[in-house]
Amino acid sequence: MLGKLKKWRNPNREQSEFSKEEILKREIPEHIAIIMDGNGRWAKKRALPRIAGHHEGMKVVRKITKLSNELGVKALTLYAFSTENWKRPKTEVDFLMKLPEEFLGTFLPELVEENVQVRIIGEESKIPEHTLRAVQKAKEDTKNNNGLILNFALNYGSRAEMILAVQGIVQDVEKGSISPEDINEALFSQYLMTKDMRDPDLLIRTSGEIRLSNFMLWQLAYSEFVFTDVLWPDFSEDHLLAAIDEYQHRGRRFGGL
Repeated sequence: MLGKLKKWRNPNREQSEFSKEEILKREIPEHIAIIMDGNGRWAKKRALPRIAGHHEGMKVVRKITKLSNELGVKALTLYAFSTENWKRPKTEVDFLMKLPEEFLGTFLPELVEENVQVRIIGEESKIPEHTLRAVQKAKEDTKNNNGLILNFALNYGSRAEMILAVQGIVQDVEKGSISPEDINEALFSQYLMTKDMRDPDLLIRTSGEIRLSNFMLWQLAYSEFVFTDVLWPDFSEDHLLAAIDEYQHRGRRFGGL
């Protein structure tokens, strides 16, 4: 399985170790964002219903959250459900909306014990009450934790987020609390759902797709991207370590020389 990781790497540089010990000797990305893709294809390959892939993917969330926390990652944002995902069959949507309850109901004590803080970004008004109730409980029970921020993007779409930000700025200009001359990148960022978080240092997308799918378009402007053919239910701790190793060997210039 790890052979698939070679395509992530720069073929012009020597391969490096990506064990946990070696990774910890170098700079750890403070914020990792992941587009968890490939659950349906994983299930189809095994002649299973799509929901089986989603359930298997939930187990991977636990493993990747645990390792990220151990590595000292400050924030992990997971694209759990997009604003476009409502177009999927109702049975699949209903199952996806039950997953946060199952995940948090099972692993919340572990998240509390490991000092993980749960957050959510997305339009909460459209999320079913039972799903939102589970997420709100997790947020409340972990609000005083100061370890890894586990941030679920649930009913999230970046274009909608930016429109809401523009509307908020317009309202504040009309109220006189800010002037048009105050508007800059820093101020705009304060109107986004991620206003209390730094932009992602590293984006990982699984399943072989190479696009952002309306995910954190503003925040990912200078993030490093890592794409892999590995389907999300097959994504392991070693895959995360290899992606971080690739990040650690990139030269981040933010538009400079």
